[in-house]
Amino acid sequence: MLLMIIAVAAFASTLAGGLLALKLRDKLHLILGFSAGAVIGVAFFDLLPEAIGIGMRYHTPATILAWTALGFLSYLALDRLISFHGDAAQRGGFTASVLCVHSVLDGVAIGLAFQTSKVVGIVVAIAVLAHDFSDGINTMNVVLKNRGTRAGAFRWLLLDAAAPVLGIAATSFFRLPGDGFGVALALFGGFFLYIGASDLIPESYHAHPKFLTTAMTIIGAGVLYLAIKLIG
Repeated sequence: MLLMIIAVAAFASTLAGGLLALKLRDKLHLILGFSAGAVIGVAFFDLLPEAIGIGMRYHTPATILAWTALGFLSYLALDRLISFHGDAAQRGGFTASVLCVHSVLDGVAIGLAFQTSKVVGIVVAIAVLAHDFSDGINTMNVVLKNRGTRAGAFRWLLLDAAAPVLGIAATSFFRLPGDGFGVALALFGGFFLYIGASDLIPESYHAHPKFLTTAMTIIGAGVLYLAIKLIG
């Protein structure tokens, strides 16, 4: 029952963030700036510390960071490939799909944490819910800024909102080895660093090179940092 409540909360939080991004599209540069900071904040303050904390039981820190580098560079290569052979809408769809896969992993993290203990599960669930709202904003933004339609962006938002629910449900059928989970977190940390630093930040600042846009990026990272610290 508790897992079902958490799944519904994750869906609602992601959906609310995306709808806010859609409503404030005329302020998209500010939302993109905030999203960039949030994405980078998730990588630095959530994914990578968790990857190192979990992965060091099985790997050296250098190995974990090598997986982060692999995530960054492989995303760069795929992004360039799509840029050469696909249109902007396809690029937006690719980025949104990565965000959706990350959201599935969020759900998996919740489910596996509850397999460990109820207390650990609740702590991980709070951490996921803390950035699900920004996940919704990020998903909507990457589609809209790459010339996607409102209807298309909303479909991706629904997929991203449903992704944690699918991840939670999937853990009823398997148990991921501890060494694999740390590596997966490191890989997605690299993905998020690329999306934030090489995609969202340049896009937000290009059309509106103002201090406020930069400030929103810093605020986005700060909000994620505080949220993660407050939940322990």
